[in-house]
Order: sequence, then C-alpha cells, then structure tokens
Amino acid sequence: MDATTTAVVAIGLLVFVAHGLEGVFARTKIPDVLILLFIGLLLGPATGLVKPEVLGGAGSVFTTMTLVVILFEGSLGLDLKVLRSSLLGATSLTVWNFVATMAVVAPMAHAILGFNWLQASTLAATLGGTSSAVVIPMVRRLRMGEKARTILTLESALSDVLVLVVTLALVTTQQGGGELEVGKLFGKMFNSFLGAGVLGCLAGVFWSIALHRLHGLKKSIFTTPAFVLVVYGITEWLGFSGAIAALLMGITLGNIEQMPPHFLKRYQRELASPSETELAIFEEVAFLLKTFFFVYVGISIKFSAPSLVVAGPPLVVVGLCIALALFAVRIPVVHVSLIPGASFTRFEAVMSNAMNTKGLAAAVAASIPYHAKLPNGEEIMLVAFAAVLFTILIASVLVFLAERGWFNHLSALFYWRYKVGEVEGRSTEKLDAEKLDAQTTLKNIDKMNWL
Repeated sequence: MDATTTAVVAIGLLVFVAHGLEGVFARTKIPDVLILLFIGLLLGPATGLVKPEVLGGAGSVFTTMTLVVILFEGSLGLDLKVLRSSLLGATSLTVWNFVATMAVVAPMAHAILGFNWLQASTLAATLGGTSSAVVIPMVRRLRMGEKARTILTLESALSDVLVLVVTLALVTTQQGGGELEVGKLFGKMFNSFLGAGVLGCLAGVFWSIALHRLHGLKKSIFTTPAFVLVVYGITEWLGFSGAIAALLMGITLGNIEQMPPHFLKRYQRELASPSETELAIFEEVAFLLKTFFFVYVGISIKFSAPSLVVAGPPLVVVGLCIALALFAVRIPVVHVSLIPGASFTRFEAVMSNAMNTKGLAAAVAASIPYHAKLPNGEEIMLVAFAAVLFTILIASVLVFLAERGWFNHLSALFYWRYKVGEVEGRSTEKLDAEKLDAQTTLKNIDKMNWL
C-alpha cells in the first residue's frame, strides 16, 4: 500500500480502537486517553513513523478545533442551577491552583535548570491550568456529583485563558526588557473573560432563535458546530477568549428554557435547543476529535533535543519531578477550594486532585517562548511537553486506583475532612451488580405495564 492508503486504513483502525478503549475504561477504569497517548508515542518518538511536522499548520488548527468542540459539547449538558452554585468553587479552584503552581514550579525551574526568575515563572505559568480535553470526557464517566463535575469542567475552561494570558504577558515582559505591568495584566484578563462571556451568551441566544425560525438548519446538523467555530474566530479576532465564548454559548443553548423570565420574555416561544440526535452527534464528533488529539500529542512529545546542552538532569526527568510536585500541591488547593461542608465527598476530592492534568493550553503556551526565540525557550517547551505526558499518566493511575477502592487508606490520610461517599463504601463490583439489578427491575416493570 502507498502512504495515502496506509494513512486512511490507520485512521479507520484508530477509530475502532478508540471505541474499544471506551469499553476497556468501563471495565478496568484504565482511561482511554492514556492508551491513545502511548499509541502516539509509539508512532512518533519511539519509531519515527510519523512526525508532527508532516501536518504543518494543520496541526495547530486541529488542536484548536478540538478545544472548541469539546468545550462547547461539554457545556451543553451543564445545568444552570448547578452552574450558579458551582461558579464560586470553580473560580477559587482555578485561582488557587494557578497560584500554587507558580509558587512551586518557578523555584524548581530556577534551582534545577538555572533559569532566571522570569523564565522560571514563564514555565510555571504554562502549567498553571488543567486540560479541558482530558477533564471533560473523564469526569463524565466517573461517579461524581453534578456540582463537583461542573466545578472541574469550569476550571478547565477558565484556566485555559489564565494560562495563555499570563504566559503572553511574561513573554512580552522578557522581550521588552523585564518590566511586568501587573495592572495591565489583570485588566486584560478581566476584559477577555467579560467580552468573551457576553459574546458567547449573545451567540447562544441568536442561534437558538435561528434553530427555531430556520427549520432547514435542523436538517444540517453540522451547522451548529460550524457556527461555534465562527464565534470562536470572531471572538479571538476581537481580542477576547474564544474558548470562554464557546463555553458560554454551549451553556446558553443547553439552558435556554431556564433563562430568567424577564430575559427574552418576548421570544420565549421562538427559542429552541439542539435535539437529542444533534447532541448524540456532537458527542461523537467530540469523541473523534479527542481521539486524534491525544494521538497527536503523543506524536508531538520530544524526549531529547540534540541542539540543547543542559548542565543538569534530562529534561524528561525534570518534567516528571514537576508533575509529581503539581499533584502534591493540589492537595491543599482542593482543601481550600472545595469546602467539605458543602456536600463534597472524599472520592470527589480525590478525583479533583487527579484532574490536575495538562494538555492543549499548556502545549500552546509552552510553544510561545520557543517561537519568540527567547533564551531557554526550547527547554521551557520540552519540559512542559514532558509534564503534559506525566500529569496525564499520573491522573490515569489515580483514577484507576480510586475507582477500584485501592486508594481508600491514602485518601483518608490526605482528605480526612471529607465524608466517605457511596463509591468508597462499596466496591466497584458491588456497584456494577447493583446497577445491573436496577436495570433488570426496570425492564420487569416495563413488561408488567405493557401487559
């Protein structure tokens, strides 16, 4: 087979494998994300069969589309009432996690790699968020309450903006002589969030009306994700956060019928939400994009760079040390942000710790110093890429252990303030058996009603 035919067959096989991995996750609790990463590592750094340079500019376009679609599709299912009660916790978790990351990673980079404080802070800023592409698909499959799930979803979206804005500010500071203007930095972040939020909500309302009035749009299912991409592009062009706009558009569309009575009162009968068929197709599109994205991330990770001469440990080892430190510092962050008295269980606290994964935003932000040709820019990028891999690996191990109840003793030590929930009190096998019994009972009831 020629190269084109081989690539087409490989893509088809990857889709089959990805669907099979979902079943593996359901049975063994080994996240499919981890296996997809290793497939990418096998195709890229391990064998050299595929190189990220082959995609050229299409690689960055693909990663951006993945981020936008996953944020939009994930936010469609967020309940407005739960969202209101979760916003404060999500903001607290986002800010405290970013501050803690800066406080831990910057001194490590300064001491181990010999970076100056601006360079060390730049590396820390790239790793200050969580990955939407990892968090959103994973929390859906975990036995967590709606509030905890919403907080983690919002954190992954809010932190993307925080990471990119702060990293850009630090890079600009290095290019401009080393003077950081904190006031302008906070002003830019506030404007980015506010402007994107307004545009996202307006876009959601507009599209809801369009779905109702233009009945032909419902037959063109892919017009909705296409419109989301357009909204993202316009928002970014205006200087705001396209990711936040996509998130708010999804929340608005998914909760359009729950909007306050005084809002859109005249148009209440002219509003429409995506149908169940559309939601199912959006979920499948997000699944496919996530599959190819994590294979692409695995292909893009570099474990060595011949042009680098580092007087110290290998950059991969530094990335591993930083990843371990990030999960350690996440423990007090969870205690501060998720108040135990607010009905959060110990299992949810453990999962909140595990969701400290890095992904698209970290990879994009870490590439900025390199493309700007700053001193140590390539080291910053390679260490961040290694941290992306290891945070996802560690998160996968934590999820696997916690879901099977093997982390109960350590979770009691680290999260003693939280009450034991259903998952900790019963084994996974027992929960699955109870679920099967419940399904059988419902089927019997349906048969009786039919008779």
